Order: sequence, then C-alpha cells, then structure tokens
Amino acid sequence: MGNTSVDVDFLIIGSGVAGLTYARIVAKYGSTLILTKKNRAESNSNYAQGGIAGVMSDEDDTRLHFMDTLTAGAGICHEDAVDLLVKEGPDRIRELVSLGARFSTFTDEDGQEHLALGREGGHSRNRIVHAVDRTGYECERALLLSMKNLPNIEFYENYYVVNLLISRRNGEDRCVGVCALNTETGQLETFRAKAVLLATGGCGRIYQHTTNPAVATGDGVSMAWRAGAAISNMEFIQFHPTCLYHPRGESFLISEAVRGEGGILRAMDGAEFMDKYHPLGALAPRDIVARAIHAERTRRGDACVQLDVTHLNKEYVRRRFPTIFKHCLELGININRQPIPVVPAAHYMCGGVRTDLNGQTSIPGLFAAGEVACTGVHGANRLASNSLLEAMVYGHRAAEFAKNSPEVKTGVLSDTPCAEHAEGPVAMEDVYTLRLRIQSTMNDLVGILRNDNELLLAEDKIGQIRSIARHMMQESLPHPDLYELVNMCDVSLLVIRSALHRKESRGLHFTTDYPGTDDIRWKHDTVIINDSIQ
Repeated sequence: MGNTSVDVDFLIIGSGVAGLTYARIVAKYGSTLILTKKNRAESNSNYAQGGIAGVMSDEDDTRLHFMDTLTAGAGICHEDAVDLLVKEGPDRIRELVSLGARFSTFTDEDGQEHLALGREGGHSRNRIVHAVDRTGYECERALLLSMKNLPNIEFYENYYVVNLLISRRNGEDRCVGVCALNTETGQLETFRAKAVLLATGGCGRIYQHTTNPAVATGDGVSMAWRAGAAISNMEFIQFHPTCLYHPRGESFLISEAVRGEGGILRAMDGAEFMDKYHPLGALAPRDIVARAIHAERTRRGDACVQLDVTHLNKEYVRRRFPTIFKHCLELGININRQPIPVVPAAHYMCGGVRTDLNGQTSIPGLFAAGEVACTGVHGANRLASNSLLEAMVYGHRAAEFAKNSPEVKTGVLSDTPCAEHAEGPVAMEDVYTLRLRIQSTMNDLVGILRNDNELLLAEDKIGQIRSIARHMMQESLPHPDLYELVNMCDVSLLVIRSALHRKESRGLHFTTDYPGTDDIRWKHDTVIINDSIQ
C-alpha cells in the first residue's frame, strides 16, 4: 500500500496545454499539483506543429470558423460547444501572446506588425496562428514560463497515475483523488484532492504507426472508463495523412501546413491524385486525404506517396518549416530538391471522456480537458488546428467552473487509499511482446478502412491480450509499462466496440460493410458507460 499521502485542492493529471491553462487559473484559489508521467514538457501539445485556429483578422468571421468545424465534423458536432470554441478562442490566443508566446508575424507596408495567418485543410479563410512549425512547443514554453513564479503550483514529474480514487458520498460516486506510482522509488502514493482534472492526451500509441509521443497510451480514458465515467465517440480516430515514411523517421509528423502553403501530393510516379477525390484537392479534410492516400497506395502497390514542395520558394520553405527541413535533411532528404515520402498515421483521438461545456465528466469531482476529453467540438472528424484551441478554451472553462465549485470551497478530503499490490517480478519481455501485438492488431484490423469481420477478430485478439496483461498486473510489482499495457488494451477495446456499434460510415469511421452515411439512425454520439453502449 502507498505509504505517502498528499492533500491538495486541485489535482491535474498531465502537463499539456489543457492542464497548464487550467492550473494557471485555479492556483489563485487553492493548492494546485500537476502530476506528469515523464517531464513537464513531454506531451502531445508539445509536438503539435501546425498551429492554433482562431478568427484573428477582419477578413474572417467566427460564423465561418463555426461552419468549417461543423462541416469537418460530419454532422455530429455539438453546436453549442463549437459556438463557445470559436467565440472564446481568440481571447485565449491573445492571452498566450500576452504571456510571451512568439508567434510568426509579418510587417505591412505601413510598418505595422500582424500575426501571419496560415490555412490548412477544411478552412475557408487564413486563420492558423503558428510559430513556424513548432507551435505546440511555443505554447507550452510560454505557459510554463508564466507559471514559474506563481504561488500554490507544484509539479511532480515521473509519477504514473494508476487509478482514479472513487468514494461514495451522499448516495453518489465522487472522484476524490488518484493512486500514482512514483517511478523513481517504485512506491504507490495516494493523492487526495477536491477536484481532479484529466489532461492526459490521446492514445496514438495503440497503433503501430503514429505521430504521437511515447506517453500517448490512452491512460486517462482507460482510468475514467474503469471508474464508470461516460466515454464517447471512440471510433473516430484521426489518421494524419502525412507522416514521414523513413526507417529512421518514426513518429515524425509532416504538418498539414505544408499542404496549406502549396505542397502537392503525388503518387510515386509523380502523378497528382487528390483532385479526383475532393474539390479542395490536397486541402480536403484529413479523413478524405488519408483515405485517398490509402486507396492510391493499395491500387498502385506502393509503400508511400510523396509530398512535393520543390516548386515553392526555397528560402521561404526553409524559414516556414525549419524543424521539418532540418529533420528531413538529417535523414538525407533535401525537401527543396526531393519530395517527402509520407504515409497516413494515427494522430488524434476525436472521442474521449464525455464532458459538458464546463469540462465536467459524468463523475462529480472529475473534470477533463484537451485530447482526453470529448466536448462535442470535433464530432466525427477534427478540423485542422482546432485541437490546441479546444485545449485552451475548455481548460479555461473547466478552471473557471472548478474554482467556484462548492466541493472545492467546503469539501472534505476522502481517506480512500491505494489498493494492495503483489510483489512478483515483472516479465518485461512479455510486456513488450504484448504491446507490439496490440499495435499490429490495431494497425492491421482497426485502421483507416474497417469491416465487421476484422473488427470482431481484433476484439477477440485484444481481449485475450487484456486477460494476460491483467493477470500479470495482479501478480507483479507495480511497473508503468505494465499499467500502460492494460490501458492500451482498454482503449483499443473501446475503439473496436464503438466501431462495431456504428453501422454506417461517417467522418473518420469508414466501414466497407456500411459505406453510406445514415442520418436517420446514426446522427448522434456513441456513448459507452461500463459495458453498456448506445
């Protein structure tokens, strides 16, 4: 049993943009602790290249951003959530600027400096605020720097949260803290809190090919589901169309902004192909681009396609995409002279822990924001660069609500402890082997194109792995890789069961058994609570 207990008012799990945005606000109202399983800058947010979508010019309008988001979301976005996103988003961007975020700018003929606004797939106007091709990193840098001297905030790095602690109060379950593994000491510790925020990011690592960092193993969704929280829309996994295809280029994203600046998708023989799939060509919504690339690769028998920027101004390409340019050059690819080999890869989880407009989950005391949450903004397909915006807007809204919560002001901390654990050795080779089996199963059977037979086979395979993993966990000492293995199984099963449930094709979910979209029966969210799905 954990021999340490820490008591705080506000507990945040994860150190991405959503968690940091929340923490800056609530720290003024009570003790605040951020737990992160690696270091404070390691998150999906930090790897976001493209930018933040927001109406920041007189040539744009929030109504246009609203409609673009709904169009990409394929009919199941929550309009109230999208309305808040596009209206409150510009204020969150201006706050980042005031905190010192250094976004890309240009100077007009009158010597006035303006934000340089890019365009990405699905957007009808230039509205992508960016810091060259390291926007997520710049947002994190500015937020972390702004918190350096704030009172009441502590970071605990290298803590792996194992489970949410649930206590029954006044006839209802309430989240009262977490059990976490100190990965440096190997000890389980109890963290008691009046409000807990999940900001744990996505689940891209359940796939063999992903743009996500190693920390993205779906921990938050898995923990919330085991605790009884409602989970929504897990069938909608966004595959980024353009991940670098190279033996030494694992998990390296080629930003959609490259296509926004005029990059052309070509087959390996040099032929353009996107115009036959969508009127917007290479700037079509991501699901369409990803399926088009998959179709071309399958039809031609090619391992990848090419993203060509050799026709663009060479100096501009180097300045606009310095990180991409440098990384490709290190791999022997001069993108000013050679097309970039790319393939689709798992990128973003559009579903997650179901929340209301204030970040509240179905479990009192538990909030969620960022990629782990399903606010209703993304629907069946996320519009490009809405992710950092959503993290800031809903991280901010959750904080504003939580700081005024009666439970935070008057709540009593619970004595719910961590559970006992076994003392056996961890079979690490078995853990890694099972992890690879999960990733290959999801990659082969639950990818861009699906069918019921393959989904059922995947469910059986992942179910078997989960049984083995849970038995190992019950017999072994606490270990983060073992906990991650169980979480990856849980999240994979949530994706599979949601995909099996939806008998149509919509947005990111395309099944060859039901290739049409059925608005009469399926124009709604998929919701899973415990083992019930609707």
